[in-house]
Amino acid sequence: MQLSRIPGLGGWDDDPLWAHFYDWTVEHPRLGGAVWRLGIQSDLQRLYDAAAEIGRQPAGARILDIPCGGGVALRGLKPDQGVEYVAADIAQSMLDRTLRAAERRQVADQVVPQLADVGDLPFDDDAFDLVVSFTGLHCFPDPARAVVEMVRVLKPGGVITGSALLNDSGLHHLPMRRVGRAAGLLGPGCTGDQLVSWLEGQRMADVVLERSGAIGYFRAVKRG
Repeated sequence: MQLSRIPGLGGWDDDPLWAHFYDWTVEHPRLGGAVWRLGIQSDLQRLYDAAAEIGRQPAGARILDIPCGGGVALRGLKPDQGVEYVAADIAQSMLDRTLRAAERRQVADQVVPQLADVGDLPFDDDAFDLVVSFTGLHCFPDPARAVVEMVRVLKPGGVITGSALLNDSGLHHLPMRRVGRAAGLLGPGCTGDQLVSWLEGQRMADVVLERSGAIGYFRAVKRG
């Protein structure tokens, strides 16, 4: 699906201004948290709590972050944790920003950048212990296909977790979704029920979806 773009904003392959603003809000909990509460009625702490699962992975674990964007999920990765953190994105500019963030957080030795299309991931089946996708599903042109691919590369017993703007969060968020699609920043998205059904359709267990304003946080475990 090809979307028209609002001049000056650009799509994700252009390193849009919106991506920098999003990263700024995440990295500044006090002011950013206020922006999230006012703008999308969401608690930024929920993102921090979800990203903390990254830091609970044992040495030797493989983690996939797709799309890594500017590297906001790296806040969950600990120095000397001993994991392999594959930061994947369709845009080289995002990988560059993630690597700079990794250096600032002193975790660059664990981060492996990878250009990747979430609709056709360049990884083997059962390759990762944890797959994270924060604020990503709503950007993908085919979110259902993205779920299939992310589950495919997840090991049995592994966890998929992330967040997405949901289409059924209320009419007051509809203008935001329309502007995002016009700018080429948002894809078709999904409702909460659709997301749960996609995960359950891939035989995922313990599927959880928790809402926080416009955003839904999901987590599921791949059956053995």
